Parts: sequence; structure tokens; C-alpha cells
Amino acid sequence: MKIVLISPKGPLYRHRGGIFRKSLRYAPLTLTTLAALVPDELEADITLIDEGVEDIPDDLEADLVGMTVITGSAMRAYELADRFRARGITVVLGGPHVTLMPHEAARHADAIVTGYAENTWPRLLHDFAGGRMRPRYDQEPDFDLSRPVFPRRDLLDSRKFLTMNVFEATRACIHGCEFCVVPSAWGRKPFQKPVAHVVEDIRRQGARKLIFIDLNLIADPEYAEELFSALIPLNVRWFGLSTTLIGRMPELLALMAKSGCTGLLLGLESISRRNLRQTRKSFNAPQNYGELIEKLHAKSISVMGCFVFGLDDDTPDVFERTAQFAIDAAIDLPRYAIVTPFPGTPLFARMEREGRILTRNWELYDGQHVVFQPKNMSVEELAAGHELAWKRTYRYGAIMRRLWRSRIQIPLSIAANLGYRYYAHHLHDYYNCDWFIGQDGPARQPPRRAAPARANAAEPAE
Repeated sequence: MKIVLISPKGPLYRHRGGIFRKSLRYAPLTLTTLAALVPDELEADITLIDEGVEDIPDDLEADLVGMTVITGSAMRAYELADRFRARGITVVLGGPHVTLMPHEAARHADAIVTGYAENTWPRLLHDFAGGRMRPRYDQEPDFDLSRPVFPRRDLLDSRKFLTMNVFEATRACIHGCEFCVVPSAWGRKPFQKPVAHVVEDIRRQGARKLIFIDLNLIADPEYAEELFSALIPLNVRWFGLSTTLIGRMPELLALMAKSGCTGLLLGLESISRRNLRQTRKSFNAPQNYGELIEKLHAKSISVMGCFVFGLDDDTPDVFERTAQFAIDAAIDLPRYAIVTPFPGTPLFARMEREGRILTRNWELYDGQHVVFQPKNMSVEELAAGHELAWKRTYRYGAIMRRLWRSRIQIPLSIAANLGYRYYAHHLHDYYNCDWFIGQDGPARQPPRRAAPARANAAEPAE
């Protein structure tokens, strides 16, 4: 049996050549985990293709193709699925978009998998081999992550990625933010791998610098304490994601730093308390952001601070104010996105009720296009203001001011900031919002400009 697992190219690769001159994409953990779950007794020949860094051969041969789908890559996934099925290749689709939009996805697949696939994927493959594959496989109610699974990283070419050292300890998130797909797709119950399993995975990989892709490593403080304590003897340096609540846990923060944390991505989202209340993220306190960043810097932890624009309390002055805040607070690497009402989320449902959804062209649901009618500004103002914030934040003077105050990992911070400066000044070349407003698909093709040398970046989070 020949199995090909594909991560379809997402929105950042809409224009071949991408945005960055060098690959900033880390190895996709979903593909390597699915490969590890293929039962040994099937003696399958497994191929992994991350379309973000390589093309899919026109003459691809497979008995079964599996694709993991986010909303931004759904249209590409459906295009590929229809093409493969026309050639007689069985197609299985899974991932967050499929979980949230199963009936849509089922039209393009021989079978779909909803939810997490640790149990259902092996069962599907056995059923396929026996000629009894069902059209749908759903995550079991008693799902957990207790079974050790060591991703098949050996099936990817490490030269094509920024790093292969990508790990996870937990899944899901205890919070119910209005715009987040996670509680809608998988609920708010946290799933945790045994810490011993996480440590063994790191040891097998021989990782010294690594990334945790967990959505919220501190969701369960007791588990986080156990994990951080177990990391200390490994002498690793790691980057991960957390909520701002880490600032209220001084002992856990100290242990996090001791375990080797050198950087955190924080979803700051907005400097408006009203926005945060409406989006059910009121545990964020903008008045405390500066103090939180100082606490992290004092532990030599750099901050990637993420903001979204277009929430209902935003007015046209929000872009300048947010950019200035990011500079004054010395955020090491600020990031901005346009709030996106992903299908299946409470935000999408609310905006649909209010008649504010402008398009269901999923390719545009990438955090960089305006796909809804903002409340206090025009579509054009939101698109232009988002670009303005990037450019204001990544002026040379603003970069110097932020990094001079932070003084953490200066060589790496300079390189990262210059990369984001390049992104900021080429944003409009790749994201064009005015051509699709009010359409379910593009009324005309967007203008295409000469792209820089081949480049990739990690997919935007949903």
C-alpha cells in the first residue's frame, strides 16, 4: 500500500515564491505524527509532502492520499482532492476545517476524519486495506493522548525547514475566545501527553533548541510545572506559546525560565478592554501588558506579541496607537493580523447574523484579508491600517528603540526584525483586498507583481 500525506499550500503561498527570501517554515508535526500512526502490519510505503516548500508531482502515484486542511488551504485541498479522485486515487481529508465543515469537505473526499485522529486514522487504514472504509470517522468521546507516538521526522528533508525540532505536550485550550477555532473544533478540555513521553521524544530527536506548538502551555499549571521541571536536566532552549496569565504566576514563570524558555508568543490581541470583553478574552489586561513584558525580559525571555485589527471597538486610529504601544513596550517581535471570522466559530456565527460576512472564499481567510464588514471603519481603512501598523513598527528607528530597551538575544532579534521589516514593506504585493469585496469568489484576478526569490513561512494560526 502506498500512502501519500499532504499539507496543501496555504494562503502565504498563493503567489508562488512566497514573501520571505528564505524558508521560515518549521517541519509540520501533523504529517509526521500521522505517518507514525500508520500500522506496521500494513507494510505501507509512506511519502510526506509539505506543499509550502515543495511541489506535488503531476504524476503522483498513491493508493491513498491523506490531507490535513485549515480554512485557508481548504480550496487548494479540494482542488487537489478532486484531481486525485478523478484519477482513481482514494482521498481522505482531516484537520480543523474538516472538523468544522464536515459536510462541505465530504463532497471532495472518499472519507473524512473529524477531531483528533490518533485512534481513528489507524482504524480507517485497516478498513481501507480490508475494502470496508466508511465515509466518516469521528473522534471518540474518551479520546486521550496516553499512547506514546514518536513522529516520523525522518520522512521529511530537514534542509527544507527552519527546524525539525517541533514538539507538543498538550492540545486544546481551556479558554473560549470568540474568534478561535479550537474550542469550536475540539472543545475546551485539555489533552496532555505523559511528560515522560515528551521528554523521550526530545531525547530521541537529540534536540537542543526546540519549538513547542502547544496553544497554551500553562493551561494546567500543575502539568506545566511537571513539564518544566523535566526539561531542566535536558539543558534545552525552547520557544512556545502562552497566555498573558503567566504574568500572574511568578513561581511558574521562574521555573519556565529555568527550564530553558527563551521566547514566548503571547496573544495580546488588542489594547481595548472592550474588545477583549466582547471576544471573551477578558483575562487579558492591556494596562498590565507593559509590566508583563518587563517581567519576561527580566527572565531573558523574548516576546512575540500578536495583535488583531478589526474588532468592533476599533476605530481608524487604532493602528497608530497599537504600533506605538508595541514600540514603547519594547515588544521584541510584534505581529499584526486582521481578525478573521473562521467558519464554525462564535465570531462567524455572530457576524453572519449581523449580515457582515462579505465572502466565503476560504482562501482569503488567512488573517491578512478583510472578509467581513468592520463596524467602525471601511474595509479599505482596515486593510490599509493593518499595513500601516506593520510599516510603523518595523521602521529602522522603531526596531532600534525596541531592541535597545529589550537587549535580549540581540543577533537573533536583529535578524528576525529585519525579516519582518521585509515582510512589512512587501505586504501589499501579496495581499490585495479590494478585488473580492462582496463576492463569493474573485470577481477578477488580483494584480500579480514580481515575487522575490523562493521563500516560505509558517502557516498563520487559526
